[in-house]
Amino acid sequence: MDRLPCGTFFETYERDMGIVQTGLRWSVSIFFLICLFCLPLVTGERVLGTINLMAITLIAVQGLNILTGGCGQISLGHAAFMAVGAYTSGYLVGELELSFWIGLGCAGLFAGLIGLIFGLPCLRVKGFYLILVTIAAHFILVVFLPYQLVDITGGANGLGVPPPSIGPLSLDSEGSQYFLIVSIAMMMTLFAKNIVRTRTGRAFIAVRDNDLAASVMGINIFYYKLLAFFLGCSYAGIAGGLFAHYTGHVDPGFFPLDKSIWFVGMIIIGGIGSTAGAVMGTVFLTVLTELTMDFSSFIGELIPHFSRSALASLSLVIPGLVIILFLVFEPRGLYHRWIIIKTYFQFWPYSYY
Repeated sequence: MDRLPCGTFFETYERDMGIVQTGLRWSVSIFFLICLFCLPLVTGERVLGTINLMAITLIAVQGLNILTGGCGQISLGHAAFMAVGAYTSGYLVGELELSFWIGLGCAGLFAGLIGLIFGLPCLRVKGFYLILVTIAAHFILVVFLPYQLVDITGGANGLGVPPPSIGPLSLDSEGSQYFLIVSIAMMMTLFAKNIVRTRTGRAFIAVRDNDLAASVMGINIFYYKLLAFFLGCSYAGIAGGLFAHYTGHVDPGFFPLDKSIWFVGMIIIGGIGSTAGAVMGTVFLTVLTELTMDFSSFIGELIPHFSRSALASLSLVIPGLVIILFLVFEPRGLYHRWIIIKTYFQFWPYSYY
């Protein structure tokens, strides 16, 4: 049954559990993939660069969505674990001359292990106090340690990182890195989607909704909270490793505290706990920021005497205002609104409510 004009009906359990459930959705998905991988043929370097950074950000946001949206462990230190991954991969590949894939894997693993250390207090504290723990992680990992481990991190001067490579092939252009970064982002998004469909994902949701009730039902809440920290921080580490190889340089200035706040804003806009919502929020906020920067440049050229500092702040003020508006008027995010619109057309001409 490929077309479902009213409601959703499936003849087998496997069809009901499928990520792509109908023939139409398969066709749309394949068409989207074709368009995505043909994009470098019709766009310029700036668009590809924006998409590359968006895909790297998406990996980190998916990790935060597993941690915060899936398991309910609030974090404002996600950029710090991204920095751990960036320095790990940059040092292993740039200084020790190991394979790019080994460096990227170690970036995710090491960031996950560091996340476990800072996740240990999660059994005793939650909410605001857990936020303080993750903020402390940011100051330790980004503000303090890089200037103490100068032989590894390069201190304030940073660390030079070679471009990613596949065997003897060096991916040193926007187009070649586009295929690598987007492919990794898609695979990790698919993995994040599948986590929710497993026993682990259901345990995460139980801990998020009511950890006391989850404990009474026999769920080891400490284990699953730490597992969420490991997975979420591993995602951030892989994103940081890709970011380091993409930019060719890494230093503490690349990972400010407000970067973690924007990550939280992305899952708020998209819909907390939703894999598709994380994609929507990342795309929406990234595109909005780019458009705001273009608008600021346009106003600066149109009115030369306008305050430069005020124009520069627009790229922070407008996205911040949008996050507030979503919190007030659409707290469940874009994905929830999309579900309402889609269900309306599925049930049309009958009322959804």
